[in-house]
Amino acid sequence: MNNIDQELLENLIEDTSFINWAKKENRNDINYWNSWISNNESKIETVDLAKSIIIGINFNKTKLPNDIVETELNKVLTAIDSPTPFSTIKDKPIKKNILSYVPYGIAAALAIFFVVLVSNSNTTIKHETAFGEIINLTLPDGTSVVLNGNSFITYSKQNPRDVTLVGEAYFKVKPIPSTKAKFWVTTNDLKVEVFGTKFHVNTRDKKTDVVLDEGSIHLVLENGVTKKINPGEFVSFSKETEKITHTKVSKKNPYKLWRNSTYIFNNQPLISVMKNIESTYGLPVIFKEKNLEQIIISGGIPNQNIEICLKAIEKSAGVKLVKRNDSILISTQ
Repeated sequence: MNNIDQELLENLIEDTSFINWAKKENRNDINYWNSWISNNESKIETVDLAKSIIIGINFNKTKLPNDIVETELNKVLTAIDSPTPFSTIKDKPIKKNILSYVPYGIAAALAIFFVVLVSNSNTTIKHETAFGEIINLTLPDGTSVVLNGNSFITYSKQNPRDVTLVGEAYFKVKPIPSTKAKFWVTTNDLKVEVFGTKFHVNTRDKKTDVVLDEGSIHLVLENGVTKKINPGEFVSFSKETEKITHTKVSKKNPYKLWRNSTYIFNNQPLISVMKNIESTYGLPVIFKEKNLEQIIISGGIPNQNIEICLKAIEKSAGVKLVKRNDSILISTQ
């Protein structure tokens, strides 16, 4: 197998879409890969091998008597000890009946099956941030992720292109042109499906917000609705309320600036601002007076230091913020 086919094989067995095709579990993936295969006939051998690895080898569960098992095992061991699989008559090699090599086939099948079991071990990888922490990650497939505070992502070691997110993150997905392998981000409300693109996902406040910077993505909502997003668009969906918002994002995109250690708020009520702080730093917010919740805030607020962050909000909103008993109390100055 040449290097290109080896790379293709590795990509195929890690591609969730291809796995769905091999197991006949998703009609869209089946149609896609049937079309891909018909246009790439030279790759059929690699495709068949990848499918075999994914599906594995099925054995009948019929239990044989112990004496038969022992007899057949002795036959296999005797055959392995034989110096050559051919009998020679007058210097002309004569092959034995093909059935005599069945034990070799069984042994090879068992070896392959063992490798498949080992390679398919479902080890879950988890990356998690503390309150107020921002980290930069590079996944095994080359995709980069910026993970905001109080967030985590998980994925199978065998398929890093299928990620589950709780919290907030920015993804720069690395495309795989040889197979057009998809990348998924799953949240409690929806599933993001992409090939290679840049986008922001936030699962806070019992909903999921998605903002697309580059490329195009499809969202599969929990209620079955599918939506396509173009660059510069924002979609928000809650499984609980089934409320969908699909709008254009302003040129001053506030959703990306947290990655540069700054929150940007454009005419947002103080209660919305504090929910963001609460999620990131894990500090419950208490408004001493109800009317303070609707104070409007605009501008940038540093987010790497909670003390500086609270001082900036105080100055912008004209209120007093005090950290007390692991919570934030908001009152008039």
